[in-house]
Amino acid sequence: MKRAAITLGIVLGALLLAPAIFAQGEKEGQGRAVVTVLPKSTGDSSVDAAPNGLSLKVNGKEATVAKWTPLRGNRGGLELVVLIDGSARSSLGRQLDDITHFVQSLPPDARVAIGYMQNGNAALSGPLTTDRAEALRGLHIPAGSPGSNGSPYFALSDLAKRWPSEDPSARREVLMVTNGVDEYNRRLDLDDPYVQAAVNDSVRARIIIYAIYWRDQGRVDQTQYANNTGQNLIQIVTDATGGKNFWIGSGNPVSFQPYLEELNRRFRNQYELSFITRLNGKPEIQTMKLKLSSPGSEVTAPQQVLVGRATVTQD
Repeated sequence: MKRAAITLGIVLGALLLAPAIFAQGEKEGQGRAVVTVLPKSTGDSSVDAAPNGLSLKVNGKEATVAKWTPLRGNRGGLELVVLIDGSARSSLGRQLDDITHFVQSLPPDARVAIGYMQNGNAALSGPLTTDRAEALRGLHIPAGSPGSNGSPYFALSDLAKRWPSEDPSARREVLMVTNGVDEYNRRLDLDDPYVQAAVNDSVRARIIIYAIYWRDQGRVDQTQYANNTGQNLIQIVTDATGGKNFWIGSGNPVSFQPYLEELNRRFRNQYELSFITRLNGKPEIQTMKLKLSSPGSEVTAPQQVLVGRATVTQD
């Protein structure tokens, strides 16, 4: 552990001392991202030592690492919205006990809210709260009719634009329960404008998206075509924001339990990466590629990040 920590210190120290080289007209920008590093053993609750090798590119160019902060203790603030498709099949009721247990098992200081996708909006049943009983009072079987939600990506954009908190230090994370099908553009379009808008809005709001597939009501939602289309579109969103699409398969998953247990484990093994990179003018979304040398570990990082004007770094 000590050797790994020393190695990381050398790597980060070298990166911090490396001068930033900018082309004419380019200015210094900064960004941050939440990175998940799962240890090899599922029995480990956390990774005490940070990775001992790191390579970061933003918009295809080398970026300078400023900080690597474990999100634990007083830096572990977590805000989570469980966002359920209002058109989901009533069989979702079999999973409510798993969702209840998951919410109750969150860290005591984590703030959580339950919401439903309704007519393209994210309707929250209450505010973000640490009171588990209060949050869970809003959990119920969706009562919407087939197609009543319209597009889960409308609802996600709505939530990102109206996130129910103004805490800049908290991790913002969303678990979507949906079939992922865009009712306004049913074909498999990897450039679906509503999907892209949801990605952009989520990245700008620094929200990480996770998803569990569940079929909607209506005959068309039973088809393999709808199954494949929805899962591919939701995968775009989760990959871009640094989350995970937990179910890729045919039909509904048997149980949410293993996915929710993994999600809780991910929350316990997250780090904030702060970096310096190039910026042309106003804040913009840029692509990010992160490589970590951490044998036996699973690393998940966002593919897109918001880069703003450089300011004084705060601890």
